[in-house]
Amino acid sequence: MSGIFGIASKKDCVETLFYGTDYHSHLGTEYGGMAVLGDDFIRRIHNISQSQFKSKFYEDYKHIKGQKGIGVISALDEQPIYQKSKFGPFCLVTSGFIENMDSLARELMENGISFSEVSKGMVNMTELVAKLISRGNSIVDGIEEMFDKIEGSCSLLLLSKEGIYAARDRYGYTPLVIGKKDDAFAVTLETSAFPNNEFEITKYMQPGEIVLINENGVSQKTPGSDNMQICTFLWIYTGFPASSYEGVNVEIVRERCGRSLARYDKDIGVDVVSGVPDSGICHALGYAMESKKPFRRPLVKYTPGYGRSYTPPSQEKRDLIAKMKLIPIKEIIKDNRIVVCEDSIVRGTQLKNFTIKKLWDAGAKEIHVRPACPPLMFPCKFNLSTRTIHELAARKAIRSLEGRDIENVEEYVDYNSQKYQKMVDWIRKDIDVTTLRYQKVDDMVAAIGLPKEKLCLFCWTGKCSQNCKCACASENRQRAEAIK
Repeated sequence: MSGIFGIASKKDCVETLFYGTDYHSHLGTEYGGMAVLGDDFIRRIHNISQSQFKSKFYEDYKHIKGQKGIGVISALDEQPIYQKSKFGPFCLVTSGFIENMDSLARELMENGISFSEVSKGMVNMTELVAKLISRGNSIVDGIEEMFDKIEGSCSLLLLSKEGIYAARDRYGYTPLVIGKKDDAFAVTLETSAFPNNEFEITKYMQPGEIVLINENGVSQKTPGSDNMQICTFLWIYTGFPASSYEGVNVEIVRERCGRSLARYDKDIGVDVVSGVPDSGICHALGYAMESKKPFRRPLVKYTPGYGRSYTPPSQEKRDLIAKMKLIPIKEIIKDNRIVVCEDSIVRGTQLKNFTIKKLWDAGAKEIHVRPACPPLMFPCKFNLSTRTIHELAARKAIRSLEGRDIENVEEYVDYNSQKYQKMVDWIRKDIDVTTLRYQKVDDMVAAIGLPKEKLCLFCWTGKCSQNCKCACASENRQRAEAIK
């Protein structure tokens, strides 16, 4: 998931754009970009894989002027894209994942459309979206036609001479929120970008809604719908603790998750409650509050500059970050029974090799791991995260227990079944911990507090919204393709 931010102001907006975009740095590791409209369009893109957004754009923002702008922290592709179209030039940033991107690109090329932003043999998703929008009769018509064609999700900010068109994907998987202050209007994915920039939230955009934002205000171009399937993982891991989605704060949800995990742990003795930095900390605080056991930090993250070990695209880079960022404190670890709260177990390799091993090596007496969400079973189809079933720890366990990949994993999803218990025990042994107990789906949903049908739970349950138009709409297609 890429982070996007836009602002339209009666004054120069570039400093606010710079800081508003930077507040999304936890959402991407590859590229940062800004586009500003003053006398003309000015666009800057930098590789941020080895440095922070602030350091790469600090000199740029001091020399750019304009009253409208959009910014992005990109998880993969170079953004923003600049496009000349029949309805005028525009710049575009996107957040999401398009499953049928290859077939859409082939269709466009067969109709004489060329792509210039090609990396590693793959079309840039944002450029593809720009090409699709340009085929419409207007910007709004083009966005709606793009929504009709894609499988997956795409939220976007489009900077034109009229202002910033903001469009939230039709499933509401990615949040977009509008804010206001005296001389400006802004739109953001993370509401944590607002307080220090002095914006007040005025509207949570609805799924499929399209608005135009300029220095005079916000006008709705396409109404949204109630067919929301917002990403549950935003609250569990991806989102920033100070952010709120649909009015529900991330930090509070994580505390509730930790409390829920603690309520099932009456059968173990605990000396220390801890969380894997950073996202596991909030869950651990909730666990400590409920259990009345001391929260301590046996593992400390060395500076925010190491970033997240889950988001980089290569396993080699993920492992290096996981190894280097956490430093053990032996004086807290030695001879203690430690609960380790974690947001999730995705692949399991980093937790096993770079977290648990450090605790055992430092003399831990017992290690009890408590993920704040259920076992991940299916690759996400709305976000650039796990792309194959083979990566997932739960699927490795099932493969070992069954002797092969299986298509129907419903018994393993059911936490009351014997197969579920065997799967969890296999993972426990594999990551080498004393006990392992996952959060239940219903407890996770209760911690968020929104209706279950409003949340995307696909990566845990394999079930989509009834109105979903994605590649899994045909029965078992997604599962069969992923297993292959």
